[in-house]
Amino acid sequence: MATSSAGALQLPRHGRVFPAFALIGWRWISRNPAATVAPILLPFIFLYFLKLISPPGLFPLEIIGAMLFTTQNIGNWVLGDSAYWRLESSLQDLFIVSPLGKVGYLFGIAVSNMIAALPAYVVLGLLLASVVHVPWFAWVALAGSIGLLWILFSAIGIAISSRLRSQREIWPVGNLLFTSLGMLSPLYLPIWLLPHVWQSIAYFLPGTYAAVIVQSSVGLLPAGVSVGFGSLLDAGLLALAALVGTALAVSLYRWGDR
Repeated sequence: MATSSAGALQLPRHGRVFPAFALIGWRWISRNPAATVAPILLPFIFLYFLKLISPPGLFPLEIIGAMLFTTQNIGNWVLGDSAYWRLESSLQDLFIVSPLGKVGYLFGIAVSNMIAALPAYVVLGLLLASVVHVPWFAWVALAGSIGLLWILFSAIGIAISSRLRSQREIWPVGNLLFTSLGMLSPLYLPIWLLPHVWQSIAYFLPGTYAAVIVQSSVGLLPAGVSVGFGSLLDAGLLALAALVGTALAVSLYRWGDR
């Protein structure tokens, strides 16, 4: 027994948190393959109807919108997981008394849900590559935009989850917030087609800059059309929004409150 206890104490204590959270996300889809359909279904519903009613030239832009919408929706999943773990299973209590901290807990849940969203990204990425030529730097811009939105909306989701008082609030609050943000940002539609008032509102949302950056890098903007404030400034504004929004959301997150 003494040898066994000594061996247990010598196990590594660092570097195992994020792989464990990633395993949670993987086990969710590996044990229930039908769960892989859920992240793909909602973006594809929009794609299907837009394919029927919009000009064919906009379809690549709409695929990019589906990928960005999926990223924003990860915030809804983070909200649901963190609220459930706090309100129902009391799993969060274990992390509160651990050295992990609320920032590590946030990234852990975000990693778990990003793993669950990977099948949607793969399907949409293959579809995008099949309908339009995507240069390598456009893939980099897409990955960077997805990464910034993933961090930002995961932080927003976990901050809101700490304010919920019952499990019945999870579904309506999460869907109302993140679906509304996805619709107000011109993810599926080019911003130049929106009314001017709507455009003015959209420029206050980070998803707008992600969409404009990726659309420009893939070369989907018509000749003579200029949107945003320039690629570098758009990227800077997106990064600033992600940084400030994440810091604010983490500061508002009630760590340790039930």
